[in-house]
Amino acid sequence: MSCPHQPENIVKEEGAQLDFSNDMSYGDYLKLDQILGAQQPLSPEHNEMLFIVQHQTSELWMKLMLHEMQAAVACVANDQLPAAFKMLARVSRIMEQLVHAWDVLATMTPPEYTAIRPYLSNSSGFQSAQYRRIEFMLGNKNAAMLKPHAHRPALLAEVEAAWRAPSLYDEVLRLLARRGIKVPADALERDWTQPRSLDEGVKAAWLTVYREPEKNWDLYQMGEELVDLEDAFRLWRFRHVTTVERVIGFKRGTGGTSGVGYLRKMLDVVLFPELWALRTEL
Repeated sequence: MSCPHQPENIVKEEGAQLDFSNDMSYGDYLKLDQILGAQQPLSPEHNEMLFIVQHQTSELWMKLMLHEMQAAVACVANDQLPAAFKMLARVSRIMEQLVHAWDVLATMTPPEYTAIRPYLSNSSGFQSAQYRRIEFMLGNKNAAMLKPHAHRPALLAEVEAAWRAPSLYDEVLRLLARRGIKVPADALERDWTQPRSLDEGVKAAWLTVYREPEKNWDLYQMGEELVDLEDAFRLWRFRHVTTVERVIGFKRGTGGTSGVGYLRKMLDVVLFPELWALRTEL
């Protein structure tokens, strides 16, 4: 007599569907044949699979980040702040996921990476169009970063659109002005392709919010959501630097950058400077 609690009997008792010959299955819905068939190492090295999966999954997470950030910007522009808060919180959590992903890549040792590096040619994460769009949406605008995508007109158009559009922070400053907070006019209408620097007038606007949080609660919450977002982004970039240094030291990057040197410079970029500066004065 078979045990009534064997797995096959449990499945039968739960009425689970086992035949998907005429229906959509899990693999069909997620297009797993295409996704799992996209890992095609170019070298004979065992460790290249790790390198490919690391970067492909990062690109998938970045796709979700862009999906959430674009919706959040639209919500801010339309004064739908509760929805924007949820989306921005999700983006911060995605960045945390990406921080931990570097822990996996860090298991690759220098000799293991050296063995696959010749097969990478000039390909580099520096050329990620999705990452560049995320940086542009966060306000780190740089016209030179359009050039790596010039050979792909469709991708270039997407990156350039993000470069030309108001950033998330630009839209938040417009929100403050709509709520009656005094924001300098040149912070509300400017050349959106230019990066921002610390503006004392913008800092004063945020100080108005932070000195009376109960009166300006949703704007205060928006400020903290942005700080949380930048905090997570800094950790992501820092973990990137330390992983690259651990794996390749100070060699030049495959995309032609100075490698760790370039990445360390990126750590100095502050996306929302007034939100960090005001803390000294509170």
